[in-house]
Amino acid sequence: MADLSVNIGELHMKNPVMTASGTFGYGEEYADFMDISRIGGIIVKGTTLHKREGNPYPRMAETPSGMLNAVGLQNKGVHYFVEHIYPRIKDIQTCMMVNVSGSTIDDYMKTAEIINELVNIPAIELNISCPNVKQGGMAFGITPQGAEEVVKAVRSVYKKTLIVKLSPNVTDVTEIARAVEGAGADSVSLINTLLGMAIDAERKRPVLSTITGGMSGAAVKPIALRMVWQVARAVKIPVIGLGGIMNWKDAVEFMLAGASAIQIGTANFIDPCVTLKVIDGINDYLERHGHKSVSEIIGALEV
Repeated sequence: MADLSVNIGELHMKNPVMTASGTFGYGEEYADFMDISRIGGIIVKGTTLHKREGNPYPRMAETPSGMLNAVGLQNKGVHYFVEHIYPRIKDIQTCMMVNVSGSTIDDYMKTAEIINELVNIPAIELNISCPNVKQGGMAFGITPQGAEEVVKAVRSVYKKTLIVKLSPNVTDVTEIARAVEGAGADSVSLINTLLGMAIDAERKRPVLSTITGGMSGAAVKPIALRMVWQVARAVKIPVIGLGGIMNWKDAVEFMLAGASAIQIGTANFIDPCVTLKVIDGINDYLERHGHKSVSEIIGALEV
């Protein structure tokens, strides 16, 4: 068995496989299918300061080799999370993390400050890249100045590992990555969903109520892989890769491109146990290639 452990800032994970926010609930929903404590890290669904109803239905659509979603960060707010959900998930034996979203910088700060007090949540993923909300979210993540401002503000109140989730819907993702690194991010995760749309030709109407939504799944992988490779060469902080990872081979490719860890999203909807298969697949790959540690393949792409 190879050493699969990785470090993201001060966060120590037993392996590099994480679940992407919004695709794995709060982790507990999957406990009937598998041993979720084997996963390196679980990022729970997007959490905001106040309750959000999300967008009107329909807000999901299947596309070739992927899906569109426009859920819109539906959740019951951070106070509900602290009182009702945290007590249920705090003893899961893996790194439990919270994806934090907001409409204003003040919202981000207040939410992060509240989660900072939760002993068994060692990290947050700051979502400055959501394409499914009308205000905030992606607005902060599409310029270096906006990204830097919100990260610097959150860094001033959040003392644990701070991961910042980047948008692919930008001209140069490396500029944004460098800006958040300079503002105090411990790590960046990318990519969030690409902005897309679907049309019902018979009805001559958009499929989604919001017209556009976030595209994920196998179809986005080549773009995600390229952006992870670019960002890993542009920053010194660890990069977490995601976008179209459907199996262990995809995960290994992201790590060769420079990702220290990876997140699995859409694939969880197809196979609830995919994360464990990816962990085992990475281990098999390392053993076949004579690697004693997963760290040996991070950024090992020969170009």
